[in-house]
Amino acid sequence: MKKLISIFAALSILLISCKKEHKDDKNTITSITEITPVSDQMMENAVIYEANIRQYSPEGTFQAFAKDIPVLKELGVEIIWVMPINPISKIKRKATDGRFTSEIEDENERSKYLGSYYSVSDYKAVNPEFGTLQDFKDLVKTAHENGIYLIVDWVPNHTGWDHPWITEHPDYYTQNEKGEIIDPINPDTGESWGWTDTADLNYDNMNMRKDMISDLKYWINEANIDGFRMDVAHKVPVDFFETVTTELNKIKPVFMLAEAEQPDLLVNAFDMHYGWEVHHIFNDISKGNMSVKDFDEYMVKIDSTLQDDDINMNFVTNHDENSWNGTLKERMPNNKEIFTALTYVMPGMPLIYTGQEYDLDYRLKFFEKDSIPKTKGNYFNLLKKLGELKNSNPALNGGKVAASYERVKTNNDNNILMFNRSKEGTTITFIGNFSNEEQTIENVLLLNLIDYITNKPLELTQNKLVLKPWEYKILIH
Repeated sequence: MKKLISIFAALSILLISCKKEHKDDKNTITSITEITPVSDQMMENAVIYEANIRQYSPEGTFQAFAKDIPVLKELGVEIIWVMPINPISKIKRKATDGRFTSEIEDENERSKYLGSYYSVSDYKAVNPEFGTLQDFKDLVKTAHENGIYLIVDWVPNHTGWDHPWITEHPDYYTQNEKGEIIDPINPDTGESWGWTDTADLNYDNMNMRKDMISDLKYWINEANIDGFRMDVAHKVPVDFFETVTTELNKIKPVFMLAEAEQPDLLVNAFDMHYGWEVHHIFNDISKGNMSVKDFDEYMVKIDSTLQDDDINMNFVTNHDENSWNGTLKERMPNNKEIFTALTYVMPGMPLIYTGQEYDLDYRLKFFEKDSIPKTKGNYFNLLKKLGELKNSNPALNGGKVAASYERVKTNNDNNILMFNRSKEGTTITFIGNFSNEEQTIENVLLLNLIDYITNKPLELTQNKLVLKPWEYKILIH
């Protein structure tokens, strides 16, 4: 049956792309590669990949990244989220130690600091560090040819200090009592967030909103991207995003990801938001500060706070976590595998961050050039196997018509997590020991099941299952 599903999936990908003629502004006819439009169905079994172009390769270019798209396909990736592609402001550009680069006298030292991706100097241009507009279009085309959708990271809350709007439209920005443009402020404290390399946008200005939407449309029309990940979406008015999604969908169906954990953003604006809370629960369980009970309480909570068609993005790492809060080796030194598996089998969509697939064990630099390893190991193979299951088995559907989630009680619910996911006559059972001690589960009624990871029958002793510390099973019914 597994082989039949794999063959069907391969045939679907072969059929997913087609060619059509496109007239550009000069009325020149060119051939572009199309992919079937974004749909609810494609969200059900997708894996999303966060691409840090600067750090992905020694070259740090679109072209270098595009070469490895077949590798991402191996991992079951169906959506690529590319971190901001726009030029980075030079005014108030930051160095790793928090200084502005203008404060660094040594030219060689100053030149190594490339600034934050999230300090955008032009919404309608490409960062020359990564390549040209054509290089980016080619990247989108390559993704589409491989049956993968591509969304772009957008920074709607603020711009860099040399964005043209600073001088052309100062009223587009938040200003203090002196009429000076300011950086983003924490409304709870009245103090700066510390993002001093950026200028806060004023969403009370309707003309700014119109220009922002125009710039968003540009990338759909010009590069044929499939949607956006919106940075700090919780700091931008919900009604703005509702207008954005409505307008973009008039051009083509889009996939929208919010960097937020805010249910009202999912009503009419976004398809998916961050599972920040459960991510922090993972970290705390891994350190022994929380237990399975806290995960259970979270699952009960989101059952009432989220609608049936809301999607959580589940993750063990991302660009912020890796650079600022620690690597998986630091946060989950002995148990990253069980939490990684959980992001795939629980309701939602799993994320892979650049370098995670190669078991990256150091913090990537944020303001400077860095790179990742490219050696495939056991963790790569685990992600590949999990991706295959996520892509092919309806019991792991996690989109707008997700598979059911049923918590199964055991004799030790503080340490053992057991649940079933079911849809279309298929069921998958997950059992995990989230503790540093061996655990025995009694009265286990799981007969004739296959352990998906080992591809061996589940072995029980007198209806008891013994799990080593941080051991887990994914069982196929």
